[in-house]
Amino acid sequence: MIKNITVIGSGVMGSSIAQAFAVNGYFVMLNDVKEEFLSKAKNRIVENLSVLVEEGVFQEEDKEKALSKINYSIDLQAAVSEADFIIEAIPEVIELKWELFQKLEQMMKPEAIVASNTSTLLISRLMEKTNFADRMVITHFFNPAHLVPLVEIVKHDQTKKEVVEKTIDLIKGIGKSPVLLKKEMNGFIANRLQTALMREAFYLLKEGVASARDIDTAVTSGPGFRWAFTGPIEIADFGGLDTWERVFDNVAPDLDESKGAPEIIRELAGQGKLGTKTGEGIFTYEEIAALEKLNNRDRRCIQLQKVKSKKNIDA
Repeated sequence: MIKNITVIGSGVMGSSIAQAFAVNGYFVMLNDVKEEFLSKAKNRIVENLSVLVEEGVFQEEDKEKALSKINYSIDLQAAVSEADFIIEAIPEVIELKWELFQKLEQMMKPEAIVASNTSTLLISRLMEKTNFADRMVITHFFNPAHLVPLVEIVKHDQTKKEVVEKTIDLIKGIGKSPVLLKKEMNGFIANRLQTALMREAFYLLKEGVASARDIDTAVTSGPGFRWAFTGPIEIADFGGLDTWERVFDNVAPDLDESKGAPEIIRELAGQGKLGTKTGEGIFTYEEIAALEKLNNRDRRCIQLQKVKSKKNIDA
């Protein structure tokens, strides 16, 4: 039985994943290489839980109970020695992940399941330097991980069936919606779809078709509004496959086919303008305004989840 969860990497994703397990009663050890990283993670978790209390999802005592379930450590050995399920959420640098997995191979329990939160690396690549592919999976959470239901699960060719089943049950048990890839694929499912849309959005911006704000509004008030409940394949059925045949034939030839990041992203990233984390990206953010925007995003996610939960109950 899985009781103890260790999350390695306490950044935005790692801290949010730790929170998702803690609020569902699991004992969580959050590990990172510096105390200051863990201190920031704790503050982030407190802030996230406070928003949930303000939105009426939790009571204050629920918040305190969740916080009591999370321990913090810079000692990797101590963090993983009793873990039943280990989630790696460190930066997307393959050499760093290989180094970590080689350490885990010597430190963890022989029955522990290891998962990576990678969003870009293939599981076959992750396991090139170690010998525990039979109990390795990818569990790709989406930001903010404590709110977004989707978790993409990818198995290795050697991953045991029971490991996959335990992972799916675990993810469902914390209220998430796991999807299992039948084979590994670069970008998995959601990021391939998301990247295709964003490539076209930045192409429209480059061509001066509309402002950045209006392009975003075209998504949030249009397709994105219904995507919360109806996926693109079912939308094709709803609209009529004959209609969508014509849409594809008419529009597809003119879609952007660039093979790399949009030039505006490269330029701004090169200037250190990274978005909310630096105060300026495509848009400009005051420090307080950036935090307010992130909290408002989270509040809307909470409200949407309430609507979706009610829809499922009514169904």
